[in-house]
Amino acid sequence: MPAGAAAVPLAAGVVVGVHVNPDGGVPKHAVGLALVTTGGVAGDRQRDLEHHGGPDRAVCLFALERIAALAAEGHPIAPGTTGENLTIAGLDWDRLGPGDRLAVGDDVVLEITSPAAPCNTIAGSFLGGEFKRISAKLHPGWSRLYARVLREGVVRERAAVCLLGQAP
Repeated sequence: MPAGAAAVPLAAGVVVGVHVNPDGGVPKHAVGLALVTTGGVAGDRQRDLEHHGGPDRAVCLFALERIAALAAEGHPIAPGTTGENLTIAGLDWDRLGPGDRLAVGDDVVLEITSPAAPCNTIAGSFLGGEFKRISAKLHPGWSRLYARVLREGVVRERAAVCLLGQAP
């Protein structure tokens, strides 16, 4: 985008939860706001750096609508219990994928890199431990998403989330 040009969002949502766990793992706890850097979300830690964290998995996102639908199926899930850093409402989760860029609040820009593969550490959020309920391979559109940070800054609950489109 040229300098000084305003981005026209393709879709808009809102951050309904910012979550971290300084000890690593799940659940992630609501903190209201956090600094988001290329290295991840300040105050958050991952225990398994082979499968979590790093520049292409700096932030984990999940849709409030998916959490609510899973809870309606009887799963004991809530924001933060599956390890997402940002719970977002109002975006069409089925349409998001790698390369999509999101402006979050006034400062942060994220680029979705991949679905987040579920693992047994989140089994407590699912009936019978069926954590594969949010597998992108088995249930397209129901996965959490990983993102890299293109522009760092602070993210707060109630911050606007705007879909800017695909990476060039």
